[in-house]
Amino acid sequence: MKFYCIGLASLFSILLFQCSNSNADYKAKDSVIKDSTNLSKKINGVSFVSPSTEVGKAEIEKPKHIIAANALSFMPYAFVEENSTKLLYNSKWQWWGEKTGGIEQMIELAQAEDYQIMLKPHVWKSHGAYTGKHSYSTEEEWVAFEKNYENYILHYAKLAEDKKLTHFCIGTEWEQFVQQRPDFWLDLIKKVRKIYSGKLSYASNWDEYLKVPFWSKLDLIGVDAYFPLLEAKTASTSELKTALEPYKVALQKLSDSLGKKILFTEYGYRSRDNTTHKPWKADREGRVNIKAQENAYEAFYATFWQESYIAGGFLWKWFPNHENIGGVNNNGFTPQNKPVEKLIFNYYQ
Repeated sequence: MKFYCIGLASLFSILLFQCSNSNADYKAKDSVIKDSTNLSKKINGVSFVSPSTEVGKAEIEKPKHIIAANALSFMPYAFVEENSTKLLYNSKWQWWGEKTGGIEQMIELAQAEDYQIMLKPHVWKSHGAYTGKHSYSTEEEWVAFEKNYENYILHYAKLAEDKKLTHFCIGTEWEQFVQQRPDFWLDLIKKVRKIYSGKLSYASNWDEYLKVPFWSKLDLIGVDAYFPLLEAKTASTSELKTALEPYKVALQKLSDSLGKKILFTEYGYRSRDNTTHKPWKADREGRVNIKAQENAYEAFYATFWQESYIAGGFLWKWFPNHENIGGVNNNGFTPQNKPVEKLIFNYYQ
């Protein structure tokens, strides 16, 4: 998620202009959207938060029973300090659900429940800094970091193949890394393809996806859909549908130009005032507003979920220990134990 916003009028103009030139910027080798039997239905997914301690079947099956989810995204985390090229992952000090062993156990439990599964590596920068701005000033630093990042991704690509996962994501919100080092990403995709035979994507930020140069090499166009919409404390569903329309147009044009579906690798809204103004904000501030969250989800699904070019998505986010999470006094992203659960169920089922 990105921690700044630009004016809506300017943003909409940029979106429409860039999409009108998408055929020049992106040339797909395949004009047919790839699909398979087990991917034929909408991906009604949740981003399953990496737990600190072991979880069992009861927690893994809850998204299916409570909101009719049919897919889970698991996130093996890595960590990098500012100005460092070292990437730490699968370390003893990490939470159980961030490491390979915990991921493997959750995958096995999820497969027993017939979920589709996306493995989606995340890198956490020190102090929660935005990964999209991560960059280096020398070639030596870039090469060192790229080698570490490649090892990290190939490690989990092999796990995804071994477990026969339906989806694998090669990265999350790396705007500067993608723009400055496109050849690295093209080479990485080739190496992942040699290991993993499922569907590949990349999770681009909401203001990055039109600039990604390698969509034609992937199977799905991944978008973290935190589109800035309206400043109102409680924007109405109809107002939000109107505000979402330019994004809908842009996404469909990109999908049509590449012959590939859009996968919302993340999407979601907090239950607080002004939730649609800067939907990516993950601080703890804001007055609880249950209705604002409901309206935002209703508008999002009404805009996108019946569209054939939308593969589906993974809402942000779902925690284990469900009974003690969320609730009507919680202003966070999770829909758990909030009225919006029923709305999500109605769309997901």
